[in-house]
Amino acid sequence: MSEPRPLSPGLRMLIDFGPLAVFFAVNSFAPGIQIQRVITATAAFMVAMVAAMLLSWWKARHISPMLWITAALVLPFGALTIYFHDQSFIQMKPTIVYTMFAVILAYGLVTGKPLLQMLLEQAYPGLSAKGWRLLTINWTGFFVAMAVLNEVMRQVLNWDQWVSFKTWAVIPLTLLFAVLNIPMLLKHGLQLDKPEDTPIPPEG
Repeated sequence: MSEPRPLSPGLRMLIDFGPLAVFFAVNSFAPGIQIQRVITATAAFMVAMVAAMLLSWWKARHISPMLWITAALVLPFGALTIYFHDQSFIQMKPTIVYTMFAVILAYGLVTGKPLLQMLLEQAYPGLSAKGWRLLTINWTGFFVAMAVLNEVMRQVLNWDQWVSFKTWAVIPLTLLFAVLNIPMLLKHGLQLDKPEDTPIPPEG
């Protein structure tokens, strides 16, 4: 099997957030009443997620575990949304994704197993054991906060407002949180020519 190849920051952003951009665009421009747009946008989201995985494999010969987990929930929850004509399924998906990530990382912290390091070691060269632990704590807290935030937003926002929140709030929040971690990463041994290129998790 070929060794994984590094992705450029732009291509990584396209793979991680491209499906969500497709979801937003189709929801915004598809004709019909709300439930018809929900179905069309969800179907486009599912196709775009598969396309992102194929692009990742083509360019990097690798699909990240986090992307696998996200896709494993997008496809069945999207199918449930389409089958039952109920937007609640696709809206619950981010909560479940974020909760799963938080539980997995928290389990690693409690058991002393550096699960995040095993997943992303090549992306963070030189990071010390303490740096990995702090990074794991930070992302665990972020995932918990995002799970709670998504639940609140899907209860108080209508469909179009929630889609806008997913696109124009979640992505900037995730990018901002990743940037805020950079000083800590550098303090604990991160060795990258461009620290801003450190990976971020795919959208929930």
